[in-house]
Amino acid sequence: MTTRTDDVDHELVRAAAEVARTRCRGDNHTMAAAARARDGRIVTAVNAYHFTGGPCAELVLIGAAAAQGVYELETVVAVGDRDRGVVPPCGRCRQALLDYYPELRIIVGGGEGEGEGQGQGLRAVPVAELLPSTYVWADHQLDAE
Repeated sequence: MTTRTDDVDHELVRAAAEVARTRCRGDNHTMAAAARARDGRIVTAVNAYHFTGGPCAELVLIGAAAAQGVYELETVVAVGDRDRGVVPPCGRCRQALLDYYPELRIIVGGGEGEGEGQGQGLRAVPVAELLPSTYVWADHQLDAE
């Protein structure tokens, strides 16, 4: 079931927008992501663009969270640099986020200026809703004997 728009974590959107505005410079870092940990902390990250396929901000976020001892995330949002606003995760990130955090909510929607926390059109949806007929990696792993 989709979460109501008024349940969007606007503080999280503002945190990602601030990182995008202040840390994304040039072509190497064009996206920022922020996540709300189960304990309330906010973890942020930026992408590491590289012609060989560098990781998206959401993938860097998974590692940054673990490096800070955060293993349970509740909500994630990605925001583009140059005031592009909230940007939904790509397919690879959707799959990785689902595998790491099956109960995760993703903030999507909006458009121009949404990264500034205006909130129009934003909604938080379960990550599984972004992947119809979901492949769950953990369901296909052999049990270690």
